[in-house]
Amino acid sequence: MGKTYHALDEELQQWIAAQHMFVVATAPLATEGHINCSPKGGDCFRVLGSHEVAYLDYTGSGIETVAHLRENGRITIMFSAFTGPPKILRIYGRGEAILPDDRRFAALAAHFPSNPGTRSIIRVEVDRIADACGFAVPTYTFENDRKVLDDWATQKGPAGVQTYQSTRNAVSIDGLPGLARSAGQGSS
Repeated sequence: MGKTYHALDEELQQWIAAQHMFVVATAPLATEGHINCSPKGGDCFRVLGSHEVAYLDYTGSGIETVAHLRENGRITIMFSAFTGPPKILRIYGRGEAILPDDRRFAALAAHFPSNPGTRSIIRVEVDRIADACGFAVPTYTFENDRKVLDDWATQKGPAGVQTYQSTRNAVSIDGLPGLARSAGQGSS
C-alpha cells in the first residue's frame, strides 16, 4: 500500500499545499525522555526544494521540537488528508531551528507571511518521503485558522513575546536546552 518517493515532486508539493494541518514528531536521545508530537496549522509550511522543507515555529508553552533538534536533529513531519482521497505522507529528515539572530533567518523568513508569534524557523533536510493509505483517517471540513496565537503575540508585543520565550522556552520538559542562549549561539 505505502510508497516511497525519491523527492518532493510537483504533485506532492501541490498536495502538501492543500493540507491545513501537519504534525511534527521529535524525541530526545535519552530512553527515558519524552517523545514530542505537535500539531501545526496556518500558512506556515514551505517546500524549499526537492529535499528541503521549512516551517514557522510559533511561540508556545513548550520548546520540545527545538530542544530535540539541538540535541540530535531527528524529525518526522506528517500530513494527513482530511478531505478528498485518503492519504498520509511522512517526511523524515534532519532538522535545525534557525533563530531570529541567525544570519540565515531573514532569507528563510522571506518565504512566509510575517507572524508576530514566530519563535524560529525549522529547516529540514529531507532523507525519506513515504506515504500510507490513510483509509481509517476520518474526514473533516476545514472552517478557518485560529487567530488566538496571533492576537496573543500582538497584544504582548515583541518585548513581551521575547520575555515569555526567555522564561517559558529556556529548557524542555526533560531539561534539554531550548532557547537558553549563551554568548555566540545563534550566529551560525
